[in-house]
Amino acid sequence: MIILTSLSDVLDYKIADIPLINILTFIFIILVAFAVGKIISLNIRRTLKDKVQKNTLKTLENSVYYISIIIGFIVALSQIGVSLSGLLVAGGIMGIVLGFASQTVVSNLISGIFLLIERPIEIGDGINIEGISGIVKDIKILSTTIRDYDGIYVRLPNDKVFSSTIKNYDAHGARRFTYNVGIRYRDDAEKAMKIITLLLDEHSLVLKEPSSQIFVEELGDSSVNLSIRIWAPSSVWYSIYTELLWKIKVVLEENGIEIPFPQRVVWMKDNTKK
Repeated sequence: MIILTSLSDVLDYKIADIPLINILTFIFIILVAFAVGKIISLNIRRTLKDKVQKNTLKTLENSVYYISIIIGFIVALSQIGVSLSGLLVAGGIMGIVLGFASQTVVSNLISGIFLLIERPIEIGDGINIEGISGIVKDIKILSTTIRDYDGIYVRLPNDKVFSSTIKNYDAHGARRFTYNVGIRYRDDAEKAMKIITLLLDEHSLVLKEPSSQIFVEELGDSSVNLSIRIWAPSSVWYSIYTELLWKIKVVLEENGIEIPFPQRVVWMKDNTKK
């Protein structure tokens, strides 16, 4: 039986030619890696639980947790006599190969993380990205899913989403839309603008602030063209847009103001003198 006479003897005791103190340090580093990974993943959950979907959040948590453990394991290997130089060389070569092979994946992953942090779009927002318009249905680590206004689902890589110009129709609480309405030259434009203003004031969902604008924009070939700019809540703007144009036509005609057909005056040369 081996009798250990002091603490130094205990620490110098070797198992498979590895000092006990190194084995204990190896175990300690691994435990710290587990703890750090758990702490980081819990903080990610608390920060993003109301911002991303549950499945996406779980994937991000697990990725950070296991990466922390792998890093701790690699650092701890030096304590049990495993040379890191060989691992670094092999890891470097493998990293280069994987880097070329998974460049797009890594780019999408990083872009997805930045999208979750910056939050230029959220689930349920109406957006336009490089000509693709629709409602955001899901934001994952690698891709974003959009349902366009025809009901077709479109998957966009996060790298494209993050690097493109994004039009977010719901980020602001109010949205403006414009009508161009022509009236006859003999009609009173001031009267027409007052009639339309009264119609808009009576509508419960047309915003008072920012206020609507109505003005003569152009003297056309056959009509005086009015520009009508209306602000409405972003969540219901389209229903108001489809409703008001017909109501404007009806109320103008009820007050004797008509929207004219295109007209052309033709002058005939008089040859009777000859």
